[in-house]
Amino acid sequence: MSEWEGKVALVTGGTRGIGRAIAAAFSSLGVDVAITGRDAARVAEAAQELSREAPRAVKGVAMDVADRDAVDSAVKALVQERGRIDILVNNAGIARDSLLMRMKPDDWESVIATNVNGLYYCSQAVLRPMIRQRGGRIINMSSVVGLTGNPGQANYAASKAAILGFTKALAREVASRQITVNAIAPGYIETDMTRNISEDARKALFDSIPMKRIGRPEDVAATALFLASEGAGYVTGQVLSVNGGLYM
Repeated sequence: MSEWEGKVALVTGGTRGIGRAIAAAFSSLGVDVAITGRDAARVAEAAQELSREAPRAVKGVAMDVADRDAVDSAVKALVQERGRIDILVNNAGIARDSLLMRMKPDDWESVIATNVNGLYYCSQAVLRPMIRQRGGRIINMSSVVGLTGNPGQANYAASKAAILGFTKALAREVASRQITVNAIAPGYIETDMTRNISEDARKALFDSIPMKRIGRPEDVAATALFLASEGAGYVTGQVLSVNGGLYM
């Protein structure tokens, strides 16, 4: 019997990029996966596409992680339907870049609401079922920017740094219940956020990355698989950087 058989995973922001790659990796192993996103049509389309090659159908849930009531309802419904929840990947996130002196309050507040409040709402919602199960995996998506900072991203960097502290605090709280809490800090990954950068900026990136390539969503997905696996059962409160050596 595979270690993944019977497992249920919730991947927020799972319609594209890193989240979609993580959902695909889990579903390919037979994990019962649910993905979330704010756009109902995009969620339905992504779930349908992911289901085509998966042993089990991927469930799509239209949900804004910054809406606490929506999160609570979605998690409750998932647990009632599937009987459990084993893995939460807090991947949903947004960026609203601007120099701080020009940053509008809404640019700050929307990033914090999605990237930090959403993390809190989703993690809190899965704790009761995971505690009842006496086990679970929570994987939080931070960023290299949360470790290094970046001009024009004070809001994004603050949110991603907050994820690191949250991860370590929650890991201590729930370790005795056999629930692990870890974070992944990707570097520059080929996603919608990085695809539109200029050629000059892309060249500068290549020059700054020792491995001389931008990462792939699958690079991050492989790390998520490890953290969710039985082999990572004694790994908690850690931050795994996936950045090609950009930050060591």
